[in-house]
Amino acid sequence: MTPAVKALERDGAAFELLSYEHDPRSPAYGEEAVRALGLAPQSVFKTLVARLGDGRLAVGIVPVTGQLDLKALAKAAGARRASMAEAAEAERATGYVLGGISPLGQKKRLPTFLDASVEGLERIHVSGGRRGLEIALAPADLIRLCQARLACLART
Repeated sequence: MTPAVKALERDGAAFELLSYEHDPRSPAYGEEAVRALGLAPQSVFKTLVARLGDGRLAVGIVPVTGQLDLKALAKAAGARRASMAEAAEAERATGYVLGGISPLGQKKRLPTFLDASVEGLERIHVSGGRRGLEIALAPADLIRLCQARLACLART
């Protein structure tokens, strides 16, 4: 049981766990989940940790079909700039390993921003807190549990 799953259970939110055998040679965890589970790519989101220009860390959640627009994340967070956090820094702050970073149940609550493309989706998929585990849930539940703010963060 991961901290992400425990957070959902404590809250009583409706969710579904989907698992697959992670291939350690796979360089793109989100795309691997899409293929392995037969999911619609626009419904699968990756959780990325960035360092804002003022030194704070923030989470950007974008579809696996796109990339995180760091300028858009900085603007949404009220910062001048943003860069991707170092892997070790992201792992320390969230308590998860790369490829398994969930927006839920993180060790430290970081400011969280979710790409506005979730609007109109009934369910989305995010990491369940380990490689090979996805959580399907309503976007509204993710927004509420992470205290996420919507912003246009993805570029294709």
